[in-house]
Amino acid sequence: MAMGIDLQDARLFMRTRLANRDAPPPRLLAAVSGGLDSMCLLRFLLDWQAENGGTVIAAHFNHRLRGETADRDEEFVRNWCRENGVPFVRGDGDTRAYARHEGLSIEEAARRLRYGFLERTAKAKKCAWILTAHHADDNAETMLLNLIRGSGSRGLSGIPAIRGNIARPFLWETRAELERYAAARGIPHVEDETNQDPGAASRNLLRQRVLPALREINPRAVQNMGRTAAILERENALLDRQAQTLVGKARMEKGVLRMERRLLSETHAAIAEPAVLHLLESVCGRRRNLTAMDAEMVLVLCRKDEEKWELRLPYNLLVRGEGPDLAVLCLPPPPGPASIVPGRGVAFGEWFVTLGAEPGRGASYPVALPEKTPLAVSAWKSADRMTLPGARGPRSLKRLCADAGFRPWQRDALPVLRADGEPAAVPGVGVDAAFMPQDGKPVLYVTFTKEDGNAQ
Repeated sequence: MAMGIDLQDARLFMRTRLANRDAPPPRLLAAVSGGLDSMCLLRFLLDWQAENGGTVIAAHFNHRLRGETADRDEEFVRNWCRENGVPFVRGDGDTRAYARHEGLSIEEAARRLRYGFLERTAKAKKCAWILTAHHADDNAETMLLNLIRGSGSRGLSGIPAIRGNIARPFLWETRAELERYAAARGIPHVEDETNQDPGAASRNLLRQRVLPALREINPRAVQNMGRTAAILERENALLDRQAQTLVGKARMEKGVLRMERRLLSETHAAIAEPAVLHLLESVCGRRRNLTAMDAEMVLVLCRKDEEKWELRLPYNLLVRGEGPDLAVLCLPPPPGPASIVPGRGVAFGEWFVTLGAEPGRGASYPVALPEKTPLAVSAWKSADRMTLPGARGPRSLKRLCADAGFRPWQRDALPVLRADGEPAAVPGVGVDAAFMPQDGKPVLYVTFTKEDGNAQ
């Protein structure tokens, strides 16, 4: 076989990171979608098994997002495994329903369902490792996405090669190398048509437009980015250990995490920033939407002379300056939906929303609401889309809020006026074109007022 087509980096990873000479060969669970990458992974692991022993089990999750095409993919993997004597386990989930219920994007909902299935299957089948087919191009895309989101060095370290019991042996192999490997070994696969849609996701735009441009500048751009990610991962591990030592000096008092501000303000930012992120995560239990910018804002305030200040962050986090101390706590989540009728108002967190015949004090918008339509005020949902007057088409409410300058924690607290479940008006964003006043239709004014008397 030609040099490089045997995936030497992946073999080295398996030998040095996953194999244990003092233990029996492990049972391995391979995440297999049926696409080229995952079919290469399955073939690679079966060859590894033939040389080193152990057991390889294929796990396929049907997200039920693409109808017959998704069923086709599942049947393809099932048949290939049967023909090649590979144990096969399948799972499925209603990703759209889960996303609506949990208030998640489709991508995040799919990821949670998939990894939950893989973890349960690994435990049931007594597999030591879950292996996924993420490769060097995936890693480069992740780095670029995190870069444009304003991520710190942790985000720029890309996809971890090992996290818990999840391992990614292809992380140093490029997509082109996997294509050559598949061609040389005659590995069949199915194609996910959404991977070729430039408008499907930001990742596809990077894959089809940005990475090819970077390769024109340097053919080894992806490999070099992977090398940079590995360097950053090592440096982050060292800084993280020092940050954890600093975090150990915090104290929990009646649900509020407290720490002396000087401990953070006198520490180098390279250690203080990850320490702040650890503090925030320890209070809210989540990290995904907490950024280096959030940590930087906390540190700027810690260094100021003011003894009292407040900062709102994602996940309902409130960070306060209390004299010499920094205090971190979680505020209650946004209230549930509340019905509203013309002539009356409802409270929604820090907001008060009214429907009346005249503009009120705050952010007032004229709206034309269908008669006998249920009206309510609630928080935003990931599926919400609005078409603003003059726009070419609908856009996600998440994007519209970002364009209006709302940070995620501000967006989560916004009241949304709904007509029969559809978003009609949002303070600071505007009114959906479908509910704009038209000749001959009754007009009401929806007014959004904050507790301090000001609109956002």
